[in-house]
Parts: sequence; C-alpha cells; structure tokens
Amino acid sequence: MAKEQKKFVEDITSMDVDFAKWYTDIVKKADLVDYSGIRGCMIIRPYGYAIWENIQQALNNMFKETGVENVYMPMFIPESLLQKEKDHVEGFAPEVAWVTHGGTEKLTERLCVRPTSETLFCDHYKDIIHSYRDLPKLYNQWCSVVRWEKTTRPFLRSLEFLWQEGHTAHASAEDSMERTILMLNIYAKFCEEYLAIPVIKGQKTDKEKFAGAISTFTIEALMHNGYALQSGTSHNFGDGFAKAFGIQFTDKDNTLKYVHQTSWGVSTRLIGGLIMVHGDNNGLVLPPKIAPVQLMIIPIAQHKEGVLEIANQLLKSLSDCVRVKIDDSDKSPGFKFSEQEMRGIPLRIEIGPKDIENNQAVLARRDNGEKITVSLDNIKDEVIKLLDTIQNDMFNRALENREERTFSATDMDSFSKQLEEKPGFVKAMWCGDKECEDKIKELTGATSRCMPFEQEEISTTCVCCGKPAKKMVYWGKAY
Repeated sequence: MAKEQKKFVEDITSMDVDFAKWYTDIVKKADLVDYSGIRGCMIIRPYGYAIWENIQQALNNMFKETGVENVYMPMFIPESLLQKEKDHVEGFAPEVAWVTHGGTEKLTERLCVRPTSETLFCDHYKDIIHSYRDLPKLYNQWCSVVRWEKTTRPFLRSLEFLWQEGHTAHASAEDSMERTILMLNIYAKFCEEYLAIPVIKGQKTDKEKFAGAISTFTIEALMHNGYALQSGTSHNFGDGFAKAFGIQFTDKDNTLKYVHQTSWGVSTRLIGGLIMVHGDNNGLVLPPKIAPVQLMIIPIAQHKEGVLEIANQLLKSLSDCVRVKIDDSDKSPGFKFSEQEMRGIPLRIEIGPKDIENNQAVLARRDNGEKITVSLDNIKDEVIKLLDTIQNDMFNRALENREERTFSATDMDSFSKQLEEKPGFVKAMWCGDKECEDKIKELTGATSRCMPFEQEEISTTCVCCGKPAKKMVYWGKAY
C-alpha cells in the first residue's frame, strides 16, 4: 500500500520547491479542472463544480436571509451603455472583450461581453424605480463574466469565470453603507465558518478601490506561501451611477432624489484560496462543511464474506447526517487511500474482516493523517464529532499560519527584509499619499491589501516617507 501511495503523489511538485507548480498539479490531479482549447479558459470538472455548488448554496441562503432576490441580466452590454459611467469604463477598458459581428453582418454598435454588470442593473433600475415604495432593491445574479487577462491561472485568474454579483439600490446614503458592510460581513462569516479561512476585513485605498465606487471594502486571506488573496469585495457607489443613468425616485417628502447603490461579489477564485490555504503535498484538503464528499467508506478485503454488506450498511446509516460515498471499485486499498487523499475528502472509514470481528472501524483524518479506532455501535456520533473537530482544526491551523506570517514594520528596510525572508502580511503606517503607495510597490512588490477596521498604531509616521501617518495598512504580495 505504501508504495502505491508514494507513486500516486510523486507526480505532485512539493510546495516548498515550486508553489505555483504545486498548485497547478493539485488542480489537475484532484480532477478539479481541465484546460480547454481556448487560452485562459478552464473546463470545471464535476468535482470542482460540486465544490462551487456548495459555495453557491451556502451563500445563496445567507443572501436570501437578508432579503436578496436572484435575477439574471444579459451577457452583452451595448458600448453606449457602458460609456455612461466614465470612471467605470476606464477601469475595465483593458479587460473588455468586444462582439463586432452578428453572423456575417457587422454590428452598428459594438457589444461588450460583460466584465461586470453595473451598467445593466442601472439601466434596469431607472425603469423600475419611481417611488420610495420601490426601495430598497436587493438583487443578485449568479453568472459568468469575461475579462481579457494577459496571464491566467485556473480559478485565480481566467478569461471567463463564475461568480455572483449583488447590486442594490437604496433611498439613503446610510442604508447604502449599511448594506455594503452587511454583505462584507456575510463574506467574512462564510469564509471563516465554511471555508475555514480566516480573513482580514477592511477598506481599500483609493488606488485599489473599484472603478466608479466611492469606497470599496474587502476581505483579505493569506495563502500557505505568504501571498495574499482578495477573497471578496463590497462596494459603496453612493449616487454616482444613479446620476449617470438617471435613477431617481420620489421620496416621502415629495421631492425627487437619486438612489444610492452598492455592489458586491465573490467568485470561483475562492476555490483557488481553498487549495492554497489548506492543501499539502498529498493533494487537496477540504473543510468538511464545503466538501462534496465528507466521508468515504473504503472496504478492506472486500471480496471476503460480509465486508461489502457491512460497508453498505454503514453507507445507509450515515447518509442521513453526512455526505458519504463508498469506494467498492476493484482498485487496491492503497490506491483508494491515495486517491481520496488527493481529492481532499475530510474523513474515511476503513473496515475489513478483522474490524468486523471486533465490531469496530478505523476513522482516518485527511487534515492531519490521524487514525482512530471506534466502535460500530456509536460510529455515527464519532463521525459527526470528528468532522466538527476537523473543521475547527483547519481554521485554527490557517489562523496560526497567518499569525506566524504577519509582521510589523516602521521603516522600509525592515519592511523589505521581512517580505524577502518570509512573505506574508506586513502591518505598517501610511500617510495616505498615492505616491508612497506606488513607491512601496516599486521597492518591494507589495500592494496595499486593506486599511483594517481594527486599527493599530504601529508608529506615528509613514513607513515610506516619514510624514505623519493617517492609517495602519496591511501590505503584501498578492495573487
């Protein structure tokens, strides 16, 4: 068995040798995606899509608890519509894909393949919002978008990707900001409770905010190698888009006012985050709450009398409380172990003739490799308890990694040295000037990740220029 397992994982590059190669090896070997014939576009395989479905289902429920309704907008945006919000179109111009022909006929107006749908929602809102009684509008859509990226990587950055984008309209600036922060908190809760990924919540600098927004808020996660991943964003648009598109309503005081809007989204890059936060040199490691299969039953010596019968009894008894499958293929146990480890299945049951004799089974954890023997009489309770333990332990390990890779710097020498020696988050003070933000990136390759809600005073001066500091910022190299 050991030889088979070793052979199975030899194809995976060690994360300590080449993290980028390790990542792509995992994506392929765990059968999450396949490459398509179009550069930068991925085929999401059933197992990868099942993870996305679980993400989608959990978030959908969380959204709807706050009154959000799902809609669907067209894939195409007329160029004239896109041009209505100047900052917005300039921000997306380099990434836009254009349709110029319909069949053999040249279009009289180019159509943009949506990179995001603010303009479509705004065009719709101006037609359906007339009175304060029509507000708020809390809409979300699940769809794909296209951004013509120069360099791509599965899940993290591709020409086309899946996401959700919420677009809401409100009667007041206060309601708009309240919704902006509410959705950010939902993202943070989801990442921490379902994905077992700790995040930093904060505001983006003006340089990093969404094109057309008055403020952008983000959740930032730290990957195993010390690189940051922007994992979700929530934007407050104020009334800028409303003025550009003429979205007005008659308020209670009988005056005409512009709505205030928000937009918020997460995408399949969350799956990339899952891989890079929890994965190891044996493959994918999935938190139980998001795993398509939480428990795999592997019968040992299944050709012997009674083994498959007991294994199927376990399958039946456990299926009402966990997502469980049985691997009764003719592959060897060693190969099955390696295959399930590669796919990151949180827990497996090993049961053979000797186990049945002793009325027991072996539970093997994917996250740390630990094995425990449990009685068949209370195996359901043990499985449920162990899955909860795995979920919590995975979060705590990710948090420990983040804390070990989070440092403070009061000058550029220590800032640069820290990133070179052990990449991670660097907490440092900032004067608020874009020139210093640009200079830090030029010198270190790090960008501002966010100005956290929980501010600390590392020093009183900017880490770059020495002028009085305004904000403490998390900086880091990022995907």
